[in-house]
Amino acid sequence: MKSPWLVLMAALFGVGIAFAPAGPAFAQQADDDDAASPAASATAQADDDDDDDDDGDAQSASMVPAAEGLKIPPGSEMMPAAALNGDQIGLPKNSLSSQIITPLVLGQGGQPFKVSHTDFYLRAGQAYRWDIKSEGDIEYKFNAPDFFRNVWMNQIVIDDLEVHMAGAPAWLEYDAHGTITVQFQTVRPGRYDWHVGGLDKEHEMKGTITVVP
Repeated sequence: MKSPWLVLMAALFGVGIAFAPAGPAFAQQADDDDAASPAASATAQADDDDDDDDDGDAQSASMVPAAEGLKIPPGSEMMPAAALNGDQIGLPKNSLSSQIITPLVLGQGGQPFKVSHTDFYLRAGQAYRWDIKSEGDIEYKFNAPDFFRNVWMNQIVIDDLEVHMAGAPAWLEYDAHGTITVQFQTVRPGRYDWHVGGLDKEHEMKGTITVVP
């Protein structure tokens, strides 16, 4: 008959052997988790950065022509914007990603009072990016108050610096050559005027932005 002490020691020794591998195994698992954490964090950070990429690669977005590149019916400027049709005038179909509006250049070619385009047509319910550029050697104050108040303003970007909006800007001001990118979503049909403030009638720079169904 075995001694009770031997039986007890054997039982204890057996328990020790049974649990011994669990220690290193657990430590190895913890080390693996720690090693994976930086990669997981990097992936999460990349995902966060993608959120700031503003609807993906602009090169793949649809380009929206200015009025000269569309089929605008004669006399349509006298019609309500809601009476026009985006398909009939040749606008790109609505998409989930932002569409790129043909840039507006103020002082095109260094001629201070020349603009690249005057009239623009957009679809209601579509997200857009619009580069408004200064190439002239005078100060420009781009005003489109009714338009800015009737769109959902996402952000304004200047040299990769973002201004996120909770309302409409009063105007965009250019004291030197450069580009301001306005990102927004149209809401309802309408016809809105834009102009450069502070100019006399002889040198007016103005046009329209028409939002159609």
